[in-house]
Amino acid sequence: MVAELGHFALIVAFVIAAVQATVPLVGAHRGDDNWIAVARPAALTQFLMAAVAFFALMWCFVHSDFSVYAVYNSSHSLKPLVYKIAGVWGNHEGSLLLWILILSGFGAAVAAFGNNLPPALKARVLSVQGMIGVGFLAFILFTSNPFARVFPAPEEGMGLNPLLQDFGLAIHPPFLYLGYVGFSMAFSFAVAALIEGRVDPAWARWVRPWTLAAWCFLTVGITLGSWWAYYELGWGGFWFWDPVENASFMPWLAGTALLHSAIVVERRDTLKAWTILLAILTFSLSLLGTFIVRSGVLTSVHAFATDPARGLFILAFLVAVIGGSLALFAVRAPALKPGGLFAPVSREGALVLNNLLLATACATVLLGTLYPLFLDALTGDKVSVGPPFFQATFVPIMLPLLGAMVVGPMLPWKRADLGPALERLRFTFIAAGFAGLVVYALVSGTSLTAAGGIALATWIILGGMTPLAQRVFRRGAGGADRLRALPRSAVGMSLAHAGIGVVVLGLTALLTWQTEKDQVLRVGQSMDVAGYTLTLRSVGPHPGANYIASRAVFDVAKGGAVIKTALPEKRAYVDSTQVTTEAAIEPTLFGDLYVVLGDADGTGGYAIRAYFKPFVHLLWLGAALMVLGGVVSLSDRRHRVGAPAKSRTPGAAVAAPPARAAT
Repeated sequence: MVAELGHFALIVAFVIAAVQATVPLVGAHRGDDNWIAVARPAALTQFLMAAVAFFALMWCFVHSDFSVYAVYNSSHSLKPLVYKIAGVWGNHEGSLLLWILILSGFGAAVAAFGNNLPPALKARVLSVQGMIGVGFLAFILFTSNPFARVFPAPEEGMGLNPLLQDFGLAIHPPFLYLGYVGFSMAFSFAVAALIEGRVDPAWARWVRPWTLAAWCFLTVGITLGSWWAYYELGWGGFWFWDPVENASFMPWLAGTALLHSAIVVERRDTLKAWTILLAILTFSLSLLGTFIVRSGVLTSVHAFATDPARGLFILAFLVAVIGGSLALFAVRAPALKPGGLFAPVSREGALVLNNLLLATACATVLLGTLYPLFLDALTGDKVSVGPPFFQATFVPIMLPLLGAMVVGPMLPWKRADLGPALERLRFTFIAAGFAGLVVYALVSGTSLTAAGGIALATWIILGGMTPLAQRVFRRGAGGADRLRALPRSAVGMSLAHAGIGVVVLGLTALLTWQTEKDQVLRVGQSMDVAGYTLTLRSVGPHPGANYIASRAVFDVAKGGAVIKTALPEKRAYVDSTQVTTEAAIEPTLFGDLYVVLGDADGTGGYAIRAYFKPFVHLLWLGAALMVLGGVVSLSDRRHRVGAPAKSRTPGAAVAAPPARAAT
């Protein structure tokens, strides 16, 4: 009965989404306040129905109702409760339901908290959200019903993929979807602005907090996925340029460009057409990621579905959304009049350079991701585009961006002189060069490339904090008061930029000084890695909640004294024939000692792989700083109010429908 209730709620949500997609849009065109007013209750009701459906499916998972196919296919009665709950989105149907819940949640948030939006614009935004909801609800109802029954009901389920039975991956998809779906708000604002015929600083100020929130969520989701791959898959890496990893990285790159481009629209009333296009492309890349994961065009640990019919539906929806929005852009964008002019050397010019490099980097990742798929479809040839391609193409594009991101915030708006900006950064430049030279001279194994990486990281970290330091300490006393008086968006920008520098520092250290050793050990034998001695004391069974593990016990010694015990495992789950590797990761001040238990050789020995990963924790620290910067920026009061009326220039408006309601 609970499953039928959830299915009925989805049907009601579909009908409400159809009403939301049409009635407010027509009302905004005709200037009918009553029809416009339909948008708010429709968005709230759609979210309520999606929530009922989602929690109905969760109830089925928690109570192990194996008569529901999604539960049977992705759960088991012996699973711990947290993984029963995670199983809701650990399958194709449930993950789509989570997507719909988040999509309707963003629409409900605009309906509930977007009181500063002009009614007609708000109605159009919610109508576009309703159109997206119609597409996804149709997809789930007609091809991926999460409440489909199994007759007769099995006594036991097939279990969740063992690789997904991990807390890190349990919380990874919700954050990733919050990012993916969050960009739908920027898309809806862009399409609504094209329909209405108005793109101005007020529009940019309204769209930025939604974009920033989505960017923060997506950053958290990508970071959690990378962290999971690092400690769960057992190969010691954190990023492999997998097509599904790229599917999340591309909207992150485009969303980063969108954030910076919207600043120019807000401050200088220019780059309007480009910002609208970026908003469309960012969400389009999110949809492309959905197609890649769910179409069956590739096999990946991240992929859910392999049904070509579902892939065809998503492809048609992708063509409708992207094609329709780009067609609307082609018709309306030429009428968007550029606003303020600016010199190439200016804050605006720096942000344009930022956008060009980010867009080029995103296009490079897109090419490397789709080329093997196109080649396979056209010729049947199988090729693999992996790390060597991306290291040879993506990295050279990003290097000038990383170097220039420090200079941009030092430039004034409209027109600037590069000399004074560089003069203000002279101490940062000296410190960066000094750091690179010291590391090259004193640390063994440091190449010129590694020294350059250290210098670049120092340049970004110190350069990111320089604008704050100069504004706070420019007159000595009263620095704390001036820090509190600074716009939170400025503080957030500095934190986010410094976080990127910390990531660069961690990558440089890891790629330069990582140590790896493979050896076959018998019980009682030892191996040395990076100054640590690992002694295998025992290998034996260790029972878990729903698995049996083969656990190795290592004494970790340094300087002759045992300082830690490492416990790597290989797990065999009772509901699956798949064996997973659980690395033993022992954090130290300067990095992680990473130990993996391999297969037995049949003669009493075990294949052991050990790494020392210097400063790998800086990757997660840097990502955390980036998210913190985004959250601090999001708390800026200016994101909660509209732009002042004087910012609306006559050139900001284009030809609009004749019966458009006043805004």
